[in-house]
Amino acid sequence: MVQNKGVQMLAKINTISNIGLDCQLIVVEADISNGLPGFMVVGLANKAVDEAKERVRSAIKNSGLNLPPRKITLNLAPADLPKNGSGFDLAMAVSLLLASKQINTIDKNSAFLGELGLDGTARPIAGALSLAQACVENNITELYISAGVAKQAALIEGITIYPVESLSQLYRHLIGESKIIPLNQTKIKPQDRLADIDLSEIYGQEQAKRAIELAASGNHNILLSGPPGSGKSMLAKSLIGLLPEPSYDESIEITKIHSLAGQSTDEIICNRPYRSPHHTASSVALIGGGQWPKPGEISLAHRGVLFLDEIPEFARNVLEVLRQPLEEGRVTISRASTTQDYPARFLLVAAQNPCPCGYAGDQENVCSCSPSQLNKYSSKVSGPLLDRIDIVVRVQRVKKSQLMNRVSSESSADVKKRVINARKIQQDRFRKDPISSNNEMTNKQIEKYCDLNESGKSLMEQAINNLKLSARAYMRVLKLSRTIADLDGSKSIETKHIAEALQYRA
Repeated sequence: MVQNKGVQMLAKINTISNIGLDCQLIVVEADISNGLPGFMVVGLANKAVDEAKERVRSAIKNSGLNLPPRKITLNLAPADLPKNGSGFDLAMAVSLLLASKQINTIDKNSAFLGELGLDGTARPIAGALSLAQACVENNITELYISAGVAKQAALIEGITIYPVESLSQLYRHLIGESKIIPLNQTKIKPQDRLADIDLSEIYGQEQAKRAIELAASGNHNILLSGPPGSGKSMLAKSLIGLLPEPSYDESIEITKIHSLAGQSTDEIICNRPYRSPHHTASSVALIGGGQWPKPGEISLAHRGVLFLDEIPEFARNVLEVLRQPLEEGRVTISRASTTQDYPARFLLVAAQNPCPCGYAGDQENVCSCSPSQLNKYSSKVSGPLLDRIDIVVRVQRVKKSQLMNRVSSESSADVKKRVINARKIQQDRFRKDPISSNNEMTNKQIEKYCDLNESGKSLMEQAINNLKLSARAYMRVLKLSRTIADLDGSKSIETKHIAEALQYRA
């Protein structure tokens, strides 16, 4: 690993770079030679990587180690790949210690990841799970990573994870003075998601509760429309408590995304996410991006719920960016320097008032909006976006008798049992397909699993003519009908299932 030609010293150390959820093996090459003392980092590094030379210099000195007063060059290979972030610090420091012969040898199948503080402490980095998985794919058998994210990295099988607290601790380990104890593989223990709102706390609203149950059962997008105070937000918050716990693979996916966004550093995410961005959010905040792209709200809601309250108050151009992810379940972010893909398979829950004042169609209050205001308000959510929403339900004002007598229905736990049974039917149905819910079905799968009898075909033909359904809306009605049949325990889609699905079209 070390070549000694006179006073020239060269060392190579492995590390990993994040490129979205994908990663690339990077080799840190350290060269210490005669010449004017200086420190240079090359290899298409951004500002955070270039500044690493100051962090590494101070970390080595404050750890009681030496940095030779010579010409130092660090190259991050391959040199044509953009590098960003602070995760290369630890590998840079180790490469310099190896080149200066303060460390004798390093296993060629090991890699180093972590940010260094000026005192030599190892700080957490983003994307630990993806980075550890990339190590396995590149035949790395040992990963030395900041202790703050080591538990995440230990989720991956086939690699030994060493939690590093500081550069001095790592140095003592590498020279054999004091060994770092590797972590055992982390096991995910799914936990029941306790929703902020239980369905039993919502009085009345039986039709809306049924719609929420359907949305949870088949992962169908839903729009709740009703006057202020009718319970739209409570219904949306209760939905997360109806969803089954994520599987092992889903927990890995969720944790990867949140780790990459820097929102989770030391825990494994065992619950489905619930994201509720404010209506002032920009399109970049929603779908992700930036100079060095990061996941947005729709990716952070992957395998969970994205709640858009007061959806007409969002800027129209912001809402329009949802169209492709709702259809494809992922988003592609293209920049001049890079193109990155992020998964975005979320359940969209939107809520709105029927008009700007909120009382259009209300039996107890008079709407004060002019026809032009109503048209402007309704046009804020475009037809193509509404076409991608499977369930549109009117949330009526709660009756006084139901409110005063606290008339409620079954709890979330009771409804969740039916949702889990319906999801189990879908898992069995799609065991040979790369999907997990009815809403993800392609046209080919709809043709296979949503066969209609003659009366069903006749009803759908009438609906297409009378409701002017688009081809997309027709397919979505079939998907929702399949979910209703699953909840009903029916192997075939009956006319009553199609009729109920049609009543939820916008």
